[in-house]
Amino acid sequence: MLATLEILLPVFGLIFAGFACRRRGVLGPNSASELNRFVVWLALPALLFDTMAHATWHQLYQPAFVATFSIACIAVFALILALRLVNGRHLADASVDAIAASYPNTGYIGFPLGVIAFGQASLTPTTIATILVACVLFAVAIVLIEIGLQTERTPHKLGLKVLRSLARNPLIVSPLAGVAVASLHVTLPASAETFLKLLAGAASPCALVSLGLFLAEKRPSNADKSDVNDASNTNDERGAGGIALLLTGVKLIVQPALTWWLASRVFGLAPSLVEMAVVLAALPTGTGPFMLAEFYRREAHVTSRTILLSTVGSIVTLSLLLMLMGHRT
Repeated sequence: MLATLEILLPVFGLIFAGFACRRRGVLGPNSASELNRFVVWLALPALLFDTMAHATWHQLYQPAFVATFSIACIAVFALILALRLVNGRHLADASVDAIAASYPNTGYIGFPLGVIAFGQASLTPTTIATILVACVLFAVAIVLIEIGLQTERTPHKLGLKVLRSLARNPLIVSPLAGVAVASLHVTLPASAETFLKLLAGAASPCALVSLGLFLAEKRPSNADKSDVNDASNTNDERGAGGIALLLTGVKLIVQPALTWWLASRVFGLAPSLVEMAVVLAALPTGTGPFMLAEFYRREAHVTSRTILLSTVGSIVTLSLLLMLMGHRT
């Protein structure tokens, strides 16, 4: 248990540092969004580009790992989407709930935790998982939200809109650029290598602090927005809490269990890749679904609660998981 905590404490210690700084007013109300911009537009793309630029095709060509992680994410997404639609949820809101239950925080927690638990060998699988989450899963959610919101449904316009959105996403463009550099056998200048290493080194700590700042933000609940129909608001809050607990349980238990079955029983991955895939699937919900809900002006309180509950709950579930795997890093 102590060895497992030694793996997790630095990760969640940085999250708590950001949380405490925001709650005590050391960092201002815009600190989460500004630090998040630095991570998304500079530090994390540098890490993704550098990892892919130095990877070999043997490392990148992992169809079984891609299939395992993709199927697990899409299956959980489809399950929650169907359940929420059956319960009368609007397609756009059901899509946001579905991605909240299936969107592992590979970018912010996956990289630092993977390096601590598995070493540098975790970088390529984590990068592949990040691309799948940020590209495939996000694209599916965006398409469904757009279909739900638009009265004039023209498939080619929806497709172009999604492609434009993905083409502007630095978490997608940077690893693809790295793949191009690796395939063309381009040697980067020493100064460029140093630049990338400095930025990449800031990605993990800044991402974790940014997540802590995000979790510390106090967001108004439905009951705070109006004093009218207090009983109805209270029931809505309880309902939102119950849904958030359901999404958290699916995220922390069902998704990693399904990933383990696919990785070990269906695709027969190497034991080390099975462990990495399961840990990546067991990560708490990332901030992407909340950003999606905010961007499309959907109800974000279920998503934000899911992020908070899954992040706190993952301290226990990831500890148990790493103990079962016998890590003594």
